[in-house]
Parts: sequence; structure tokens; C-alpha cells
Amino acid sequence: MDLFDAAVTTDAGLPAAGDGAPLAVRMRPRTLDEVAGQGHLLAPGSPLRRLVAPGEEARRAAPSSVVLWGPPGTGKTTLAYLVAAVAGRRFVELSGVTSGVKDVRAVVEDARRVLATGGPETVLFIDEVHRFSSTQQDALLPSVENRWVTLVAATTENPSFSVVSPLLSRSLLLTLRPLGTEDVRMLVRRAVDDDRGLAGAVTLDEDAEEHLLRLAGGDARKALTILEAAAGAALDGHRDPGPAAVDLATVERAVDTAAVRYDRAGDQHYDVASAFIKSMRGSDVDAALHYLARMVVAGEDPRFIARRIVIAASEEVGMADPSALQTAVAAAQAVQLIGMPEARIVLAEAVVHVATAPKSNASYAAIDAAIADVRAGRIGAVPAHLRDAHYAGAERIGHGAGYRYAHDEPHAVAAQQYLPDELRGARYYAPSDRGYERQVAERLARIREVLDQG
Repeated sequence: MDLFDAAVTTDAGLPAAGDGAPLAVRMRPRTLDEVAGQGHLLAPGSPLRRLVAPGEEARRAAPSSVVLWGPPGTGKTTLAYLVAAVAGRRFVELSGVTSGVKDVRAVVEDARRVLATGGPETVLFIDEVHRFSSTQQDALLPSVENRWVTLVAATTENPSFSVVSPLLSRSLLLTLRPLGTEDVRMLVRRAVDDDRGLAGAVTLDEDAEEHLLRLAGGDARKALTILEAAAGAALDGHRDPGPAAVDLATVERAVDTAAVRYDRAGDQHYDVASAFIKSMRGSDVDAALHYLARMVVAGEDPRFIARRIVIAASEEVGMADPSALQTAVAAAQAVQLIGMPEARIVLAEAVVHVATAPKSNASYAAIDAAIADVRAGRIGAVPAHLRDAHYAGAERIGHGAGYRYAHDEPHAVAAQQYLPDELRGARYYAPSDRGYERQVAERLARIREVLDQG
């Protein structure tokens, strides 16, 4: 079977979205102006605008390969469709999960044949390109260099790690930003009213809309899928004239998820986040996991949660267990890499580490005390022996004179003054006797005995 027999296409080059197509497919933007939330990519004269512009001159000025990087549901597939549709190109879609080198070569050969016979250029869209092996990605290079196809590759993972360097260096990298709540709200309301969507057959109650938006978490596709399921439930058996009402209970039944009292822009957001942090500080791991679960179920941005854990690892645990910060930072990076729902496991692991670790806010208190002195004007001159002595004439004015190189001293601690005269003897860091910081306290006491002799 020919590769292009598998999908029916419209005259514009897009796969046809019939009445039976999912709502998210039927509501796919028809022009760049309908794309939500990616204004940074759509400015006049931007590479993306040039890519979709019709005409031979525009085609020569446009990039021949584009990598779209962004979270799910932000419009990567939509932009690929528009690259084909607006400029009148043919469109072929391959999946990084199910396709191989053989499929890629077949598409490229067919694209070359069409070009040779005066036909339109082909847009090859590869979804989840990070699933391609390095060999599969390398197979794309000749077609990109020779412009046999316009390659649009989409990935949810950092291309610096998931796309081979030769392909990435030949591609324009466009980063799609997560959709804001208002962006998704606009798309949902458009789907309710638009003839391509629900055509006014339902109304969406305010609390139902808010719950739907929380569940979607910035994913437009997920939002429209939930809306379609809820609308179907509301219309099932509806016999009254006028539209069917989609209320909160209908949305809950449609997605089988109870509404959690949690307003990401209001008091509940701050109350739950505050309780989350205080539970980790108080070493109540079960309470911390409870509040983590409330934020996850309510659709809180996992990056917000990860940032709170990183802060807690520094502020609440500190040097009592320095590895807690390593765990928290690794969790924040993993959240960016894999996204939800799997990220909940990573977040839980970091919460357990921070909540069960020994606690010390000594580093936190130390830097705040030092900042308070600086803001109060207690600064003083840098001791002459610590000043920069690398430039000509520095020695003549005494810079660096008498400086003792720490590594030449016993235990690599030199008995000399480091603080300005005005602050000599100041003590900012007072380590606790908990966890690893107990060892730090013992060593610091010996260090300060040596330093005080300077």
C-alpha cells in the first residue's frame, strides 16, 4: 500500500477531520493566527512564519529542518500540519515509536519522485523523534541537506540529549512554551461554540470549566479530550430543547476524578503549598505526601512543586544532609525530562528524602545574618594581603604582601585574617549537632581555633 493511502487529506494538505474525528483533531488550528500560547514563535518575519509562507522565494529563505521541543499538548503536531497546509505542501507523518529506517527511506524516495515530476514539496513530520535511534536519525541527514523534504521533528525531551548532533546542527530549534490557563480556556470555549467542535450543543458551567482546566494542566489536547467526554455524558439522554449543561459533576463522572478544593491562583494554592513545606520541615513524611498528592491531583505545575522541594532541601535540611539538595535538584531535572504522570514518582522520592532527613537551617540563617551586616553598612576594607596582586604595581602598594597559601599549611588552614577589620571575629554560621552537620561543627571548631591565631 502506498504510504499516502493510509490517510485522507484535504486540498490544503491536512489530514481530513471528519465528524467522527476526536474533538482535539477537529479543533486543530487552520491558520497560525489560531495557534494559542506561542506568540514568541509567531512574530512577523520569524523563522516559523517564513517556513509556512508560500512561494519559491520564501521556500529558499526558510529552514529545511525544524525541531519542535515542548511539553505535550502545546501544538507541536499542529504547527507541523500548518507548515504543510499554508504553503500547499504534501504532508507525511511518521512516529518515532513505530517507524524505522525503511519507512524514512520510502518517504524520502517518494518525495524525490514527486519533486522530480514537478510536484509539491513534502513535509515529513516525525513525532517523538527522541524514540529514533542514532542510526535512524542519521538516515534523515541526506534528505535534510538536499532539501528533498522539509523535516519537522517533534520531541518532549531536551534535544541536546535526544537528537544526534549532526541533525540538531542542521535544524532550527523552536521551543514551545507550556500553555497558560487562559490559553487553554480560550481553546475550550472555542470548541464549545465552533461549528467544527460542539457547535453550541452544550454549555460549560464555571466551576466545571475551572476543574477541567486544572485537570488539563496546560495540555490543550487533554483539555479538549476531557471536554468531549463530558459533553458526551451530558448529551446522552438529553431531550430538552436547548443545549445540555456540563456541570462539575458531569466533568467528574467523565474523567472519574473527584474535584479537589484547590485554586491555583487563590488561597488554597498558598495554603496547600505552605502546609507542604511545613510538613517537610516538621519531618512528617506522611503529611508531606498528602499535600503533594493534593497538588498533583489538582493539576499543579510539577515544576512549581519541584522548586519548593529544592528550596526546602536547602532551607530546612542544609548541611545536616547535603545529599538532600542533590536529590531535589535531580528530581527537578527529571520532572523537566519526563513530565507527568511519571514525574509524581520522582517528586515523591524527593519529598521522602527531604522530610525524613535531619534538619538544620544554619546555612539559611548564616547567609541572612551576613546580608544583614552588609545592608547595615558593616563592610570594611578587604585586608591588604587578600587583595589582587596579579597586575603591575600591585606589590608596590602592598597588595598580597604576607599572604599565606593555605595548601602549604598544616591541614590546609592558614592562620591569617580573612574578614575585614570591622568584622573580625564575626560568627555567621553556627552548625547544629544533627546529621552530617555534627561532623562539620567539630571540624569548624578546630579551623576557627587556627584562624583566630592569625
